[in-house]
Amino acid sequence: MAAYDPMSRQLPLGIRLRSTATLGNFIPSGNEEALACVKRVVAGQTRLGLYLWGGVGCGKSHLLQAACHALTEQGGTSAYIPLARAGEFNPGLLQGLETMCLVCIDDVDGIAGQEAWEMALFHLYNRVRENDNRMIFSANVSPGAIAVEMPDLKSRLSWGVTVRLAQPDDDLKILILQQWAKERGLHMPKDVAHYLLSRMSRDLHSLSAMLDALDRAALVAQRRLTIPFVRETVVTEDR
Repeated sequence: MAAYDPMSRQLPLGIRLRSTATLGNFIPSGNEEALACVKRVVAGQTRLGLYLWGGVGCGKSHLLQAACHALTEQGGTSAYIPLARAGEFNPGLLQGLETMCLVCIDDVDGIAGQEAWEMALFHLYNRVRENDNRMIFSANVSPGAIAVEMPDLKSRLSWGVTVRLAQPDDDLKILILQQWAKERGLHMPKDVAHYLLSRMSRDLHSLSAMLDALDRAALVAQRRLTIPFVRETVVTEDR
């Protein structure tokens, strides 16, 4: 069975998984517990909810999308919902997702204080449990600190297992950049990775976007990733 495709529900905007987000290429340095917990959920070894939290760029979205990919490879169904983009659609998006083997709700704090979304998520949680399926949540803050206003939803988010993800240090970010480049068919020397970290916003989302731009530019120019080429590309992107 294919992974859940929100486009089949005629949503205003499609939601796509990054093809490079897999459990196999997640570098767990400092986050081994989070990776192990996700693998247990995917394998069906637990029906408890899993709540991953940590700052921007610590790997939460990667793990949730990777979990969906893994379910698909096993022949199961999954749904990945990034609530940081909740303003692009409406709470009806959550209707019917309880039939999926796994529902991954990214950036759940993105709908905190929005009554309709909170109510829809609360009822989805209950329906998923009734169907004996699984859920993984992510947020920037812990369940106790999340600013949801519905007490019953806040208590549901506290059920199950909670794991905090550590932020990657610069050495790990360099490894991640080099791995991402390799997956795109590029070779990124260490000095180029250092250059990007010293010139760009250091969060992984920004670095990933810049690597996409470098990939496109390198393909067009038939150039290798060198500091002069990266410098030219960064200047062009900033214009």
